Amino acid sequence: MVPPHRRYDEVAEASAALVIRSYSTSFGLASRLLAPSLRRDVRNIYALVRVADEIVDAPRPDQGSVDRRNELDQLEEQTYAAMASGSSSNLVVHAFARTARRVGIDLDLVTPFFDSMRSDLTQVRHDFESLAAYIYGSAEVVGLMCLRAFLAGEPKADARYEHLAPGARRLGAAFQKINFLRDFGDDSDGLGRRYLVGLDPDDPDEAAWSLWLDDIDLDLTAAAAVIPELPMSCRVAVCAAHDLFAELTERLRQSSAAEARIRRVRVPNAGKARIAAAAVARRGIPRTARGVNA
Repeated sequence: MVPPHRRYDEVAEASAALVIRSYSTSFGLASRLLAPSLRRDVRNIYALVRVADEIVDAPRPDQGSVDRRNELDQLEEQTYAAMASGSSSNLVVHAFARTARRVGIDLDLVTPFFDSMRSDLTQVRHDFESLAAYIYGSAEVVGLMCLRAFLAGEPKADARYEHLAPGARRLGAAFQKINFLRDFGDDSDGLGRRYLVGLDPDDPDEAAWSLWLDDIDLDLTAAAAVIPELPMSCRVAVCAAHDLFAELTERLRQSSAAEARIRRVRVPNAGKARIAAAAVARRGIPRTARGVNA
């Protein structure tokens, strides 16, 4: 018979898996290439990130900014308490806390994440300094959380983490910048936010658009250099995610800023499956940024 607390753990982790299935086909596809224990931990991380993001980006019609801030504050407090105690009545927070305690995710990574989420409630326009801080908290630390999970139980895990952390940060930054470009219209028109310095949604500059894509290529290339050093239990999945976003970057280059504002660039499901299969065939050796399609 399963002890009651173990059943609760299983329900919490099933809830986290439901979140990723419901909100991200791309991330869900890549996560299925992870070893089962890693898949659980990455889903637990993603679920908390997704819930926080929904609080700030998808409020209910009667919610104001103060209500959303209070809700985000409550989620942050629940997360900190669960990381200390190991349990929570919030299923998603419970799942995340179990992973955090198991793999060594601490407040140095979690606090910047909530800081970036909170800034979305008040800051609608960024300069380069504020954008760098936002990307670190909203995306780079998520890459670092996943890296902690990937290396848990590995020999010399702390030393390897320090070595691989810059690449994990660059990959997280690339993912975030690509999503900024893909969501250029929704962010500006729907949420009133301007993340991308130099890109005015009312009069988008194509040169600035190209510069952001060049910047993303640099991030993807830096990340690709360290992916082969990851454990095989996660390498193929990370490679597939890298290559999927490299494909999105290529498609964004074929679009203009004006077009991207009105139509979100996507990779069809068949293309995603092809990219994942190629990553498996190459045993996790990523394509280079702007390389030949896998």
